[in-house]
Amino acid sequence: MSEPTLQASCSLPPALSAEQLHRHLMHADAVARRAMAMGRHPFGALLVAPDGDTVLAEQGNIDTVHHAEATLARTASLNHPADFLWRCTLVTTFEPCAMCTGTIYWANIGHIVYGASESALLALTGNHPENPTLSLPCREVVARGQKPIRITGPVRPVEAAMLATHSDFWQHRGC
Repeated sequence: MSEPTLQASCSLPPALSAEQLHRHLMHADAVARRAMAMGRHPFGALLVAPDGDTVLAEQGNIDTVHHAEATLARTASLNHPADFLWRCTLVTTFEPCAMCTGTIYWANIGHIVYGASESALLALTGNHPENPTLSLPCREVVARGQKPIRITGPVRPVEAAMLATHSDFWQHRGC
């Protein structure tokens, strides 16, 4: 069996509407809050179908190595063909780290949407020992690749909601 092609074409997947962005980011935040209720870091991610409405999968953070975005991208790559994933969107509460961005890239998911930036998370956590952020924006990771993944974020209308979930969590974690 031959290796699937990494993308069906050079064109970017369609952008989501403002209403879809808001709805999916708030859904991802609810997933993050469920992860937090289980004692995990409050990150949440969704895989949205090419129609921009259907949520194919959701994932909360598991631990320091099994981030919501990377876990979701790995699972998606096992369950969907690469050309289908190229037309999908991964929606996440915060900008994907370098590890997650690389996994999304290799899974061939064509669009990344995030609510708040990694730099906003760093400002909130103060480089907390449980979350030593990397100062490497996802756009820089993707720029080093061979395919033009669409990136939307931060999404200002929902950024405060994403930060509020994390503020509640990190204030109670201490150093």
